[in-house]
Amino acid sequence: MREFMQTFSPNIKNDTLSGLTVALALVPEAVAFAFVAGVHPLTGLYAAFMVGLITAVIGGRPGMISGAAGALAVVMVSLVAEAERNLGAGTGPQYLFAAVILMGAIQITAGALKLGKFIRIVPYPVMLGFVNGLAIVIFLAQLPQLQSFTPVGKWGWTEGDWLNGAALFIMLGLIATTMFITHYLPKLTKAIPSALAAILVVSLAAWGLQLDTKTVGDLANIAGGLPQFNVPAIPFTLDTLWFILPYSIIFAAIGLIESLLTVTVIDEMTGTRGRGNKECVAQGTANVVTGFFGGMGGCAMIGQSMINVSSGGRGRLSGIAAALFLLSFILFASPLIEQIPIAALVGVMFMVVIGTFEWSSFRILRKVPKHDAFVLVLVSAVTVVTDLAIAVVVGVIVAALVFAWEHAKHITARTREDEDRKVYDIIGPLFFGSVANFKDLFDPENDPARVYIDFKESRVADHSALEAIDTIAERYLAAGKELHLLHLSEECRGMLKKAGNLCDVNVIEDPKYRMALDELA
Repeated sequence: MREFMQTFSPNIKNDTLSGLTVALALVPEAVAFAFVAGVHPLTGLYAAFMVGLITAVIGGRPGMISGAAGALAVVMVSLVAEAERNLGAGTGPQYLFAAVILMGAIQITAGALKLGKFIRIVPYPVMLGFVNGLAIVIFLAQLPQLQSFTPVGKWGWTEGDWLNGAALFIMLGLIATTMFITHYLPKLTKAIPSALAAILVVSLAAWGLQLDTKTVGDLANIAGGLPQFNVPAIPFTLDTLWFILPYSIIFAAIGLIESLLTVTVIDEMTGTRGRGNKECVAQGTANVVTGFFGGMGGCAMIGQSMINVSSGGRGRLSGIAAALFLLSFILFASPLIEQIPIAALVGVMFMVVIGTFEWSSFRILRKVPKHDAFVLVLVSAVTVVTDLAIAVVVGVIVAALVFAWEHAKHITARTREDEDRKVYDIIGPLFFGSVANFKDLFDPENDPARVYIDFKESRVADHSALEAIDTIAERYLAAGKELHLLHLSEECRGMLKKAGNLCDVNVIEDPKYRMALDELA
């Protein structure tokens, strides 16, 4: 409770107004993502409300906004479609709710096991690629708003032809006006979030001038009641578990990766530090609850989080306010919200794109190592083509392989030799990537009778390294030579038993580093 009060709101006015701005921007996003997933628009709105509220209250990153996210929606559509196709018409949403509940349980487990700390292994080029790729995805997600809508089914719609003539001119003009106000108003006053002011001004202008432009109401009717508790109507069998489990694992991975990376981005923007493991538990709890109340689940939303932070939202109140304003839209204010021009919200999101994209990455591409530049571009591209989770995993793997390849070339040896003794001073890490070069350093046939390998300036990192040491020991044994290993870690001894008495390992415990200390005579 004390931590909650400390992070509740450093500025109540800013948090409340920024929450209102975020809530307005959440409406078309949640509706659109619901359409993508193949479920009712209220399913997306309820998810945005519940996930946003719960994570704001108990999450590890005050000021971050969570809700129905596109990264999850593009995967959820596969589950809904497969259930509808194989398990009967109308079953898709029920299996989705069950999968979201299981997704939440997996995320809570990840937080309890403190797996959030592994976000630290994501290299900075991957972070830049993630931010740039997501900015491009947010931009591309706005382009369908420049098309006409064709109603499909009970609540869906599909994009039609591109707008042209007066309709396109009005749309672009309102977008430009929104962006102008959002950018320049803070230079005059910061009493009201510029994005909120832009939405209000453009909405009043469109209404006052009777402009024929698309509104939120053209997307869907967002009026509804309170979400109702409901256990998913599915058979509770092992077959059901095996059906939803792969999807739930994917949902959980995507949700946690996007949430933890967004935590990192907001940390850098605000100069504060969030708590990753606590956020994992909060995201999981939110998804369990939303699954029981008819929501499609969700995770952190970097676009809305950027709107919140840039509008002055820093405390938990901003996220709470956004969720409660969104609920009030559904319950009481849907006729008003449905009159907001789509152009105003698109303009706000375009400003988010400009603020999110790391333009400095163009400048540094020629200054950083080529492999880092490649990873940055690769992650950005994969984020756009596939999804965030795959992009981050690919980026981390490529960065790790490049790191291993580069460090594999760094192992060398200085040699010292007298009448009957030769010393190899190993320099550089010994691991799976460098074992081939390590083995080539030695000449058992031509070396003198006594050979010393000193690991004082090296580190033995993995099982491959231990096997390489054992191989060298066997080569000297076969050549009838004595081999002594100096400053070798204690963990290596078990791998060297085949060397018998010829491997002289005298272990002395070192309280700072577990090493064997054997001084030359």
